[in-house]
Amino acid sequence: MRGTLLANRRGIQRFRQLATTAVKSSKIKLLLFCCIAFTLVVVATRASDFMGWTNHSDSLDQFLPPGKGYAIVMNTWKRYDLLKQSISHYASCSGLESIHIVWSEPNPPSDSLSTFLNHVIESKTRGLKKVELSFDINKEDSLNNRFKEIPGLKTDAVFSIDDDVVFPCSSVEFAFKVWQSAPNAMVGFVPRAHWVDKTLGKTEYYTYGGWWSVWWTGTYSMVLSKAAFFHKKYLRMYTNEMPKSIKEFVTKNRNCEDIAMSFLVANATGAPPIWVKGKIFEIGSTGISSLGGHGERRTRCVNRFAAEFGRMPLVPTTAKAIDSRNTWFW
Repeated sequence: MRGTLLANRRGIQRFRQLATTAVKSSKIKLLLFCCIAFTLVVVATRASDFMGWTNHSDSLDQFLPPGKGYAIVMNTWKRYDLLKQSISHYASCSGLESIHIVWSEPNPPSDSLSTFLNHVIESKTRGLKKVELSFDINKEDSLNNRFKEIPGLKTDAVFSIDDDVVFPCSSVEFAFKVWQSAPNAMVGFVPRAHWVDKTLGKTEYYTYGGWWSVWWTGTYSMVLSKAAFFHKKYLRMYTNEMPKSIKEFVTKNRNCEDIAMSFLVANATGAPPIWVKGKIFEIGSTGISSLGGHGERRTRCVNRFAAEFGRMPLVPTTAKAIDSRNTWFW
């Protein structure tokens, strides 16, 4: 009798252990199933991001009234394949009204290049709107050319972009909406910073902070003009009001025109720029930022320009604009 009771107790304990194991196993399987399902949903909703930057606008039928969109001002230099790729992509963005290619090469653009780009624009817009294309020819090879005033520019908004960086049209149009809410600010995708360098015992010596500095601190004071919106009035101000010594410095050193524009806008507004989160696609080779001593040269520019302006106009900020419709965690 006693042996029978012990056997029954052991059987019950064994059953409980099996039941507990089964429940734990079921919970683990359920958790794995939920993780897999969540991953599939994320992949499905972000497929266009994983596949590349060739996604188009939400709708090409929702065009803005003439003059209410934006103009692209694209800087280029003997990279015709990149130029063709970039124009082909941005031509499908619904808010675009005109494209101005900053041309500083010794020879004018070829007829074949002009014909190709116009054909691409017409095919991308499917005849639903007219996007004007022009080459802004410059006699002098200078980085200041990208900020020359454009006579007859119909839009207030200018999207300054390099020929070797591409953003999805949805990101560009979101940044445009952010700019519309603050049209006097620079609104861009590539933030940079400046810091007071106290190691030298000086209170007015600054250090240029690259991307990793921004990433680490979450603070920035500039958005680079390689991908930024600003009001067309700043083209006029850069052309006519920027100190001549700064423009000569930019031409001679072939660097820092973007920092100069950041100084100009900050000096005029007394406000910080706005960083818009966006996925950037580099379609060209590495630029001058990958060269040795780049940070030191940029630091020299920051201090030179601060001296020219008589003060430090750049305003640090930690704010960032994010399109919550396309973001899971923000």
